[in-house]
Amino acid sequence: MGGCCETNVPAFGRGIYKKTMKRKFSINGLVRFSIIAIGFIGLSGTALAQYSRPYPTPDYSGSSSSAGKATAKSKSSTTGRNLSSADKAFMMDAAKGGMMEVAMGRVAEQSATDSEVKNFGARMVKDHGKANDELKTLAKEENVQLPAGKEPGKWKSDKDYMGQMVKDHEKDLAAFEKEAKEGTDPDVKSFASKTSEVVQKHLEMAKKIDSKLK
Repeated sequence: MGGCCETNVPAFGRGIYKKTMKRKFSINGLVRFSIIAIGFIGLSGTALAQYSRPYPTPDYSGSSSSAGKATAKSKSSTTGRNLSSADKAFMMDAAKGGMMEVAMGRVAEQSATDSEVKNFGARMVKDHGKANDELKTLAKEENVQLPAGKEPGKWKSDKDYMGQMVKDHEKDLAAFEKEAKEGTDPDVKSFASKTSEVVQKHLEMAKKIDSKLK
């Protein structure tokens, strides 16, 4: 095609024609190069933007975990300070009474002559033992030091034991119901309310058995 077009140009204009064609090819080459360069720059900019996207810097100082531990420690150290003197006194008395019921129940279970009294003693060990464990957990959460248990007293007969159980459970029931209504700490009140139902059943059992003994 180029040779054909050049033969149609007069001889005096062939030099001009060749120069014009050279410039045309040079301009086309520059245009193509510019397009490729622009495309390359655009791709480089996109890649750079992707790799330069900001990411959160990880915290290796452990400040977050330290803050959490400090908060937990603060709660642990302040727990129990909001308990009223009445709540603390109730917990102390409940612990004393509960441990004594378990100790006396073991003796009755082993030494009683009446089968119902033996079964009642076993029931005291089971129920009051469970309540004692719950109270210990609560006391630990509230930073309350509970008293140690004491040796059970002695009684002469099954009748004496059951008579004492009636008196003890009447006293305990009144104390638990009072704490459930008038206590200030919700956890202590909840414990008193739930345990009072157990004490009520024990009292009914004790009265029934006591009435049969002579």
